[in-house]
Amino acid sequence: MTGINHERMKAIVRKFNKKRILVLGDLMMDKYIWGDVSRISPEAPIPVVEVRKDTSCLGGAGNVSQNLLSLGAFPIHVGLVGRDKEGEWLKNNLPCDKGIFVLSDRPTTIKTRIIAHHQQVVRVDKEDKRPIPPQLEEKILAFIQKENFDGLLISDYNKGLIISSLLKRTLSFAQQKKIPVYVDPKVSNFFLFSPVSLITPNHHEAEKIVHHECNSRRGVEKAGEKMLEKLSAQFLIIKRGEQGLSVFERGKKPLHIPTIAKEVYDVTGAGDTVIATASLALLSDASIQEAAILANTAAGIVVGKLGTASLTPEELLQALPS
Repeated sequence: MTGINHERMKAIVRKFNKKRILVLGDLMMDKYIWGDVSRISPEAPIPVVEVRKDTSCLGGAGNVSQNLLSLGAFPIHVGLVGRDKEGEWLKNNLPCDKGIFVLSDRPTTIKTRIIAHHQQVVRVDKEDKRPIPPQLEEKILAFIQKENFDGLLISDYNKGLIISSLLKRTLSFAQQKKIPVYVDPKVSNFFLFSPVSLITPNHHEAEKIVHHECNSRRGVEKAGEKMLEKLSAQFLIIKRGEQGLSVFERGKKPLHIPTIAKEVYDVTGAGDTVIATASLALLSDASIQEAAILANTAAGIVVGKLGTASLTPEELLQALPS
């Protein structure tokens, strides 16, 4: 990997401003209950958490939209919520809620994490993962087709929104309009994401897709080759946690970028930061190498923050390695 041209990176990040990205993905609320543990319950061998405060933030694909917003872009979110107070909260806190559909027969997805002494004690999920009904699919497709945006970002959390028929028709529309598509996938839909500009599975997902280990560099390279053989994707990034990112482009040698994270407090939402930053960079005329360096740097920042987190362009540029 060649040295980083900081002036070039500044020019790319400046172009993030006001890029319009449509985010199609599973919305959820991330709730945090913060407290202290000083004793074990007499009822069972579990810690008793004495609650000090609770907070809520945009989770799932909502965190992708939040990352895009904090980096200077304008996200248009398309997703669904329940007819409940959590759904109302999400609509009120999204940068743009005109693509949010409310369903009466399913709850808003909520992930509740209990944190004590900077450690996650337990997570409680409330969700309904049934596929969306055909009439909602038609409404979503109609909304996407009438909106004006520079890029389409699909954030699949396997909660029932990203179904094969909607995906096929959406990708066909994007291809027809020459709109680049960036995907953070789940395993179950992986080979449906084609054609796309960029897809970003993590190494655990990659292992399930190719049925071999992805811990070693050779294992990751074999996985990348296999996935690009089966997908019509311009670029592939495999997120490898503490080992950084591995970047694949057809006809070129893989590029391995080590993590820059100094301290890891919480990996929640780091994948959202990677896809948001890489997508914005590619839309701002970055090469895949430049996009991956920016995305890797951004992820290194957010894992150093506790809870679902985002970052600013200034933080991103200041953290770039020399």
